[in-house]
Amino acid sequence: MSILNADLHCHSTVSDGTLTPEALAARAHANGVELWALTDHDEVGGQHRARAAAQALGLRYLTGVEVSVTFASVTVHIVGLGFDPDHPALLQGLAATRGGRGERAQEMSEQLAKAGIPGAYEGALKYVGNPELISRTHFARFLVESGVCRETNEVFRKYLTEGKPGFVPHRWARLGDAVRWIREAGGVAVIAHPARYSHSATQEYALFSEFKEHGGQGVEVVTGSHAPSEYGKYADLAIEFGLAASRGSDFHSPDESHTDLGALPYLEGRLTPVWELIADRVQ
Repeated sequence: MSILNADLHCHSTVSDGTLTPEALAARAHANGVELWALTDHDEVGGQHRARAAAQALGLRYLTGVEVSVTFASVTVHIVGLGFDPDHPALLQGLAATRGGRGERAQEMSEQLAKAGIPGAYEGALKYVGNPELISRTHFARFLVESGVCRETNEVFRKYLTEGKPGFVPHRWARLGDAVRWIREAGGVAVIAHPARYSHSATQEYALFSEFKEHGGQGVEVVTGSHAPSEYGKYADLAIEFGLAASRGSDFHSPDESHTDLGALPYLEGRLTPVWELIADRVQ
């Protein structure tokens, strides 16, 4: 089953994507995806819509979410797959994680105003489907629209990362809590795009070790956020730590994402695909 066009990481208008859950399902199906999950940031409000749209197309579906975690002073993302989207502990945990975004967004806007860019909060809100989930991506879209930068990648280089105007750190959930919420809801926890984090080799090893101790079971090996040279490294780490491998484009928008839904290389045959752990939860 490793040779399966699964795309288990993407975002809709419920968080910071630009397409609705229904439009994402249609795009995934048109692109040959055989197993799909919508993984909005810290929010499962699009799950029932995504599942219904997938089922109408004959597309197999897994519930999904991407939880924001702080580990070694760095924001790390943990994807949950195959859980009950109505589970109370998961819903409460995600609500608490979302809680600090509005305050953080106001601070980001104040910093950008001092840098000569007024009205950023109001501008970012135009791109937000859910005000509880206002994020740096929404600010980036406003800065592109207003002509401050040519593309969203330029915004992050110049403004919204550590040491630049507009960066405001936020303490997210703890790693153990995020894994526990997912597991209690019947799902599998997966480390998202591990190559993206600014951890040292020692910190990365600690992340994998603690994740495994908390009951985490998977890691994204093939993802739109990884260079092809990194697929092998994280395949090796998956085997070393006894983790299943996941695959997902991290698609946000036709205009912004470098990797489209369903366009990734397949997982290597030596890996255990994460969907084999939750085959009974595919809908």
